[in-house]
Amino acid sequence: MTRTLRIGTRGSALALAQTGTVAEALKAAGAQVEIVVIKTPGDLSDAPIAQIGIGVFTSALRDALANGEIDVAVHSYKDLPTAPDPRLVLAAVPQREDPRDALVARDGLTLGELLPGSTVGTGSPRRAAQLEALGLGLNIVPLRGNVDTRIGKVRSGELDAVVLARAGIARLGRADEITETLEPIQMLPAPAQGALAVECRVDDVDAEHLIQSTLDDSASRAAVTAERAMLAALEAGCSAPVGALADVVEDLDDEGKVVYRLSLRGVAATPENDLLRASATGDLTEAEGLGRALAAELLDLGAAVLSGPEA
Repeated sequence: MTRTLRIGTRGSALALAQTGTVAEALKAAGAQVEIVVIKTPGDLSDAPIAQIGIGVFTSALRDALANGEIDVAVHSYKDLPTAPDPRLVLAAVPQREDPRDALVARDGLTLGELLPGSTVGTGSPRRAAQLEALGLGLNIVPLRGNVDTRIGKVRSGELDAVVLARAGIARLGRADEITETLEPIQMLPAPAQGALAVECRVDDVDAEHLIQSTLDDSASRAAVTAERAMLAALEAGCSAPVGALADVVEDLDDEGKVVYRLSLRGVAATPENDLLRASATGDLTEAEGLGRALAAELLDLGAAVLSGPEA
């Protein structure tokens, strides 16, 4: 490719770090790249995500891409609305970072070491619901801001702990500040947490081919496809307590040969805010169907059909 690829990103430290990994990979493949910062409504408001609207961190990037202001857009995949944008194509899902949630607490404490009444900050209803379900007697308070702002509230003593995506902390080179990585049995992450989505225009075949061949990881794509299919079938944005995690696991087929399959776990709330859990396993090629099937099981168990904005 002879032209320079303009890669669009939000201007936060985390977004720039994520986009930097994409840019470096494309440069290593011989492409010329330029990073272009796009301001989004989410960057300009401190209001709760539920008040700002769906796609608050992604719509401006997608419009800039569709309008030809940039050639590539890099998103945190979990920020994307589940409905596809017909103007664009998902060219790559790079290898996913650790999708789990992480605790940053005062004095190096773990979740189980926090005393009842300890104040824990999170901006995610999913995290809040799962923390409440653990029955530790914690005081869960709403929280917005970038990684530095959130961790800063622990360092200042305003909060006893915060819960964040481990991937974001690690991408900023701050993994040593994590006091505990929360296992999925304690807290299932948001669908597609830790994954990036790299989009280009649907008619830009050259860019799509370069990005796909350079960056796409088939196992990561299959896992997040299953998770987001579950999310879409529940019609839930991240204002709803919905978590999902798919893993590629080894299995044996009928002839005793090793095959790779997807193992998907999900959690969703009932109308009474009780949490329901379910799991399923399926073929890598049937990721979307697996997600829809798990959503149907959760609905049969009594999960609420909820709607809300992405965060």
